[in-house]
Amino acid sequence: MTSTTPAESTHSEKPIAAELDLSSVEWRRTSFTGGNNNCAEFGRAGEFIVWRDSKRPTQEPLVYTKAEVAALIDGARAGELDYLLA
Repeated sequence: MTSTTPAESTHSEKPIAAELDLSSVEWRRTSFTGGNNNCAEFGRAGEFIVWRDSKRPTQEPLVYTKAEVAALIDGARAGELDYLLA
């Protein structure tokens, strides 16, 4: 198995987390946990946003582009995700 850099990724336009240098990511935890310690943590890895479960910090995080995160936030503000919480 050979190592690749994000620019050499052949399986998508964006890298998977294993292709990013996560060692210097400054993780920020959501302030609301619902009282049961279910926290999401977010950080930036280069031009990408990475997202992980705070209870599983060693698991590979999800990788999103800034545009994908902006679309999620805009959709949540517009109520498009309300059905998920019903």
